[in-house]
Amino acid sequence: MSFASYSSTLIRYPELAFSLDSSLMDLSASFLESMEAKVEKAFADIAELEAGAIANPDEGRMVGHYWLRNPALAPNDEIRRQITEPLAALKDFAEKVHTGAISPPAGGVFERILVIGIGGSALGPQLVDQAIGQGARLPILFFDNTDPAGMDHTLGGIGSKGLTKTLVLVISKSGGTPETRNGMIEAKAAYDAAGLDFGKHAVAITGEGSKLFHYASEQGFITTFPMEDWVGGRTSVMSTVGLVPAALQGIDIDEFLAGAAAMDAETRKTDASSNAAMRLALCWYAAGNGKGEKDMVVLPYKDSLVLFSKYLQQLVMESLGKEHDLDGNVVNQGIAVYGNKGSTDQHAYVQQLRDGVPNFFATFIEVRKGRSGDTIEVEPGNTSADYLQGFLRGTRKALYESGRKSLTISIRAVTPFSLGMLIGLFERAVSFYASLIHVNAYHQPGVEAGKKAAGIFLEVLSGVRSRVVGEPKNAEQIAYEVDADVEDVYHCLNHLASNGDVQISLGKTPQDDTFSL
Repeated sequence: MSFASYSSTLIRYPELAFSLDSSLMDLSASFLESMEAKVEKAFADIAELEAGAIANPDEGRMVGHYWLRNPALAPNDEIRRQITEPLAALKDFAEKVHTGAISPPAGGVFERILVIGIGGSALGPQLVDQAIGQGARLPILFFDNTDPAGMDHTLGGIGSKGLTKTLVLVISKSGGTPETRNGMIEAKAAYDAAGLDFGKHAVAITGEGSKLFHYASEQGFITTFPMEDWVGGRTSVMSTVGLVPAALQGIDIDEFLAGAAAMDAETRKTDASSNAAMRLALCWYAAGNGKGEKDMVVLPYKDSLVLFSKYLQQLVMESLGKEHDLDGNVVNQGIAVYGNKGSTDQHAYVQQLRDGVPNFFATFIEVRKGRSGDTIEVEPGNTSADYLQGFLRGTRKALYESGRKSLTISIRAVTPFSLGMLIGLFERAVSFYASLIHVNAYHQPGVEAGKKAAGIFLEVLSGVRSRVVGEPKNAEQIAYEVDADVEDVYHCLNHLASNGDVQISLGKTPQDDTFSL
């Protein structure tokens, strides 16, 4: 690949200290020409989205995460107020927590945050904390699963005395998300056991009128912040979901929002040759033939961005992984996303990337500034940052020499502004790509199907629990009694046995295992 090709294909926004190098994706002129009609439609589609068109017909709602960083774009005054008023309120709330005007009942000031949420309600705040939360005024912990051992570990680290100065943020739009509800109940039990009033240590971030909204009122929560139905979980980090914890941590949320708004402004322009988000979408399309045939490996060469691949995994896969297109045709679309961080990956799966199955393209994220403050040489003439750059450039080149394509996104440093920029870039790229492949990026029927199946399993579990008695029975006998699938019943029985609720007697095979009280 020549320097002339690099120079001619590079998209850079000097005022944002940002660039996108797609020279190693080998986009041909004929490919770009063939995509012109789709690109024009994608620009029109996102313009309609930002103007307030119904983007999720399943739920009859708009999708407005772009308005969060530029309220002037919102389609009416009511929505503008739904953005600006909570933003002012959460800044005021954070200031009062920091100064002690809002304080724990035991006195003093709150010293840490416990966020209870799942999916985007936890992953967004986790990314922000990991990337730009160093030296936060309030350290932050998470219940982001319904794993009791994980919650015990987190609570054990806080301790009973620590709970007295722990501010809990419960985040759920509906208030009925089982994982979040379970985490809240577990947290409340811990506060109760410590003789503390959970409500006086808790804040809800939820939809108005939701189950959580009413529970917060009944329990006397400190306050409640709204979640609007036009903000989806995977794009909620710039709503109250992400901004309340970030403001409490002392992060500059205005800069965070400004970074996304600046990227929006650049990628709203309809010149595809200089639009970084459209270039990403076109590269994704070319790499996978518009069918997701190749995975996206995300390699940020900076420790603070280690969660970015996980964040993009949800954003991209939940948005694009669809069985049907907009016309109802079965298409089974999507792009698989995984990654960790460089140069750690040099000693993990880069071996397969270089020499194994060529079923991916890589997205490198370069952070040009090595560290703040003075540095040292680790050998004559070279610093640790020099090595990090060397590994990035070397891996990129080695992959291309082996026929593996890649993109490289460069930023100057990881700051609130640049993190907002990166999130804004990928949000718009997802919207563009969804239009290019003709799918709805803003619903998630597969997630709902999984939730429904889990509910059915819990109903079976309840029935199975009631049928275990002193006389040993096998799974087939109990399945007959509760009219359920035998394998499902067997797994229910194993779960109960593993948690000490029933006794198991192992037979020659699972069919011969028996269970009793």
